[in-house]
Amino acid sequence: MIKKFLFVLVCIVTSTQAQTPFQNNQSSYSEFTYRQGTNLRTASGNPGPDYWQNGADYKLEVELDEVNNTISGTVEITYHNNSPEKLSFVWLHLEQNRYKEDSRGALTTPIQGYRFDGDLDGGYNISNVVAKTGKSTNNEYLITDTRMQVFFDEPISANGGKATISMNFSYKIPGKGLDRMGRLDVEKGTIYSMAQWYPRVAVFDDVLGWNTEPYLGAGEFYLGYGDFDFKITVPYDHIVVASGALQNEKEVLPSELQKRMRQAEKSDQTVHIIQPDEVGNTQITRPKQNGKLTWHFIMENTRDIAFASSKAFIWDAARINLPEGKKAIAQSAYPLESNGDNAWERSTEYTKASIEYYSEKWFPYPYPAAVNVASNVGGMEYPGISFCGYERKGNSLWGVTDHEFGHMWFPMIVGSNEKKHVWMDEGFNTFINYYSTQAFNNGEYNSRLNRNGIVAYNKNPNREPITTHPDITQSRNLGMTAYYKPAYGLLMLREYILGHERFDNAFKSYINAWAYKHPQPNDFFNHMENVSGEDLNWFWKHWFYSNDNIDLAVEAVNPVGNDYLLTFINNGFPMPLKFEVTYEDGQKERKELPVEVWQRSNRWIYLLKTDKKLKEVVIDPDQITADIEDSNNTFIVE
Repeated sequence: MIKKFLFVLVCIVTSTQAQTPFQNNQSSYSEFTYRQGTNLRTASGNPGPDYWQNGADYKLEVELDEVNNTISGTVEITYHNNSPEKLSFVWLHLEQNRYKEDSRGALTTPIQGYRFDGDLDGGYNISNVVAKTGKSTNNEYLITDTRMQVFFDEPISANGGKATISMNFSYKIPGKGLDRMGRLDVEKGTIYSMAQWYPRVAVFDDVLGWNTEPYLGAGEFYLGYGDFDFKITVPYDHIVVASGALQNEKEVLPSELQKRMRQAEKSDQTVHIIQPDEVGNTQITRPKQNGKLTWHFIMENTRDIAFASSKAFIWDAARINLPEGKKAIAQSAYPLESNGDNAWERSTEYTKASIEYYSEKWFPYPYPAAVNVASNVGGMEYPGISFCGYERKGNSLWGVTDHEFGHMWFPMIVGSNEKKHVWMDEGFNTFINYYSTQAFNNGEYNSRLNRNGIVAYNKNPNREPITTHPDITQSRNLGMTAYYKPAYGLLMLREYILGHERFDNAFKSYINAWAYKHPQPNDFFNHMENVSGEDLNWFWKHWFYSNDNIDLAVEAVNPVGNDYLLTFINNGFPMPLKFEVTYEDGQKERKELPVEVWQRSNRWIYLLKTDKKLKEVVIDPDQITADIEDSNNTFIVE
């Protein structure tokens, strides 16, 4: 019997090898980028002992003019040079210059328009520029499109040198601001959603030096960290919500609203600070009845700030419960048009749930408040504050709220470069959104991340790799390359390749290691591999850097005595092989083969030892992988 078994086995294997030429698949498994460590970024994916990053602190005082729709004010920047080289100049971003008719972003916008276009009658007016290092003062600067280069007479010293830059600035607030900021006219007034609203220092890092890519539209932002002290003067009847903590509540809120805020800070249920029937009633909602008020905020260790201002706000809030007994506050500001019918009256509930889930699951929320603003912006995030479409409701409002506040982790806490590696921002966030949506209210809403959409995209001949630059990606592909495909890649890592425990250990470790720092793709790859203990070169290479697909198949099932030889084929890139066998008596068994079975050939024969009669073999029975051909994943035994 043993001789007969061996004879049949040899015949099948020999026949298979005759059909398949020798193939060494080492190229699929080998290193594909330069991932060796240095003293700045270690091979284990951590910041090295000599890691450094520069930063800047800001003092801002501005005034919003609702008659002319303008912002004007001053900024003083204290720049910290922790790099090992002297700096004779500093680059700043002037994103408001994108709203000029001759800006690069305007000139590269398709004539038919797309999501990231906007007004073209704006741009900065800059004056009184003063740059100081030590006792040296300089007024020389150069503006190129959305970048500003400020020069110093005396270079900023290396390894801890400081310089200050101050200037006056003003501009017209765009009505349509590339779906990131702008103005929304509603019945009771105008909602101003203010972002990219001040000159912001560009990042100088150990990878590219100065990161000075122009602001075109699709690519977002790459910013350093610092402390912000900012004052916003608005008409007396406006309410201002912003990143950070309000410093002068007694000056800008009457005692009744202060009382309600204290109630909200202790409540797990939403408390109205301004009720719907109080909108426009300044006798109740404002401490004075004419003139202007200045709102003062402070935000620490953040990469940016944003704010919203309007006299049309309903305003509500609730307590956020954080790990180790810490607290923050969730707030929502929205007009009457957004209230009711399962819409923005639930915004604070959504914000609170989102922040609490991510804080418990991945990393504690670090900011004092999380504010959701109903806006003409479909969905955009800034530290501690988000702008979401004012007409959204139900699943749509939950989805955008949860997504924008997920960005507080990527890229606000983990400060990746959104302009170049958008998948490390949007993709990681879309991944964590999948699980928060499952958890919210026992699955009240469905996640937007699904296997069918990924498979359909991966069959599209016009698809592009995840790593395509966001400003270059075809607009029809950006949702997949930036959001859904990288997110689904992480989902496969967690659910299929590594398992929950190993993945979660590695992912949380990555967040902790790079919180308030600037990781690169290789830092992420190295960190995940070192903590999980798994070489994943084959996965990063094919899923993130190519258009290659997954296509595993069951080719044949051959009985040998009481056992069976199962022949599997890999028509795509390597993946671990998980399959389920079903016997005629209804019993099922699950088996797993490691990714290494494909190292020397795209065909693998597995001996299934059993004393039962086999009925069916199914690859990936839970349909987790984005296998592009399901028809060859099942074999019915005749």
